[in-house]
Amino acid sequence: MNNKDFTSELSKRLGCTMKETSELVSFLINEMSEQLQNNNQISIQGFGSFEVKKKAERVSVSPTNKQRMLVPPKLVLTYRPSNLLKDKFK
Repeated sequence: MNNKDFTSELSKRLGCTMKETSELVSFLINEMSEQLQNNNQISIQGFGSFEVKKKAERVSVSPTNKQRMLVPPKLVLTYRPSNLLKDKFK
């Protein structure tokens, strides 16, 4: 399902126009992005949680020439599904 299909289905269920629903989805994505940039965790009941974690600096070895490289630390976005969602897929 792409963004257009998702917005269309959501607008039908909410009884709103496509434009209103598109603005709502856009606002939600922007707000979630802003909260994650501020290093806040986002938990959605029944769906899961999103969190920004810091990966430590590490040494990596290239398989082709066996050269060791230093990989700098970085921030990564993680998602952990809720137990309710996990149970639906079992």
